[in-house]
Amino acid sequence: MNLQSVKTIYLAEMARSLRTVLQSVISPVISTSLYFVVFGAAIGTRISEVDGVSYGAFIVPGLIMLMLLTQSVSNASFGIFFPRFSGSIYEILSAPISYFEIVLGFVGAAATKSVILGLIVLATASLFVPFSIAHPGIMLLFLVLTALTFSLLGFIIGIWADGFEKLQLVPLLVITPLTFLGGTFYSIDMLPPFWQAVTLINPVVYLVSGFRWSFYGMGDVSIWASLAMIMLFLGICLVVVNVIFRSGYRLKP
Repeated sequence: MNLQSVKTIYLAEMARSLRTVLQSVISPVISTSLYFVVFGAAIGTRISEVDGVSYGAFIVPGLIMLMLLTQSVSNASFGIFFPRFSGSIYEILSAPISYFEIVLGFVGAAATKSVILGLIVLATASLFVPFSIAHPGIMLLFLVLTALTFSLLGFIIGIWADGFEKLQLVPLLVITPLTFLGGTFYSIDMLPPFWQAVTLINPVVYLVSGFRWSFYGMGDVSIWASLAMIMLFLGICLVVVNVIFRSGYRLKP
């Protein structure tokens, strides 16, 4: 493996985030803070507790997951799409580097940025509401696996998209709605039985529930079901990336 090439791509992507710190870091933190203010103040006054946890603390894992999913997809998709769009991808293709190493560099950087953002949002949330983390190891595991999985998904979107419109299509029309309907701001136990069954079709429910379990020891589904879902999704993304490159796809504009 050409570790030097992987390191170069990784550091270049991380440096890009530092050049756009307002968009990459400050904007997601402000957006998440606004969710705390709006939902915590507007809904929190009407829903005091959910399963014994104050509503403000209850939405913390969901908001972190919302940010994590959207930022992972956005970072990875734009990271690989922009070199294709600008033509600078040829600099990477002319280097002695395999597609596996290209994926490792871009996806690794996107996942790292998302994990850092998740920890920043976690620290920001502590300024608004008191909360505890019952299982910090499981919390970090979910944070890393989710960032890695959705960064892989973002990479797939980035090589599929042939324009900025397609680049935003999946995050805006699929990821964000599924996250909002995945128990980010509520427990699915609040829904009628029929809609509870329908909601369980949404894979994001399992991610949010598992992440919330790591905080408070309770969730809408079993922690094992949540872990199985994230591992299944990660496996699917890995298979898709492998199939794309084995089919003869070339990273060109």
